[in-house]
Amino acid sequence: MTAQKRSGPGRSGTRKYGEAASKSVESAMRRKNKGTLRSGKGGKGGKVTSRKQAIAIGLSEARKKGAKVARKKAA
Repeated sequence: MTAQKRSGPGRSGTRKYGEAASKSVESAMRRKNKGTLRSGKGGKGGKVTSRKQAIAIGLSEARKKGAKVARKKAA
């Protein structure tokens, strides 16, 4: 027999990302699709075109607001 992975609301453990974090990422994705999401401090950098970069910006904004977000991986 093999162990099955459980997913959904019945799984054990806690969520890595809170509700506020997902809202922040959603907002960043909307701004990316609209073409108004910019990188860099204060949005002074270039236009963001990468999906991954948009998610990273959303998570970063959530961290600043104090939302529950998993820690950044050490490089």
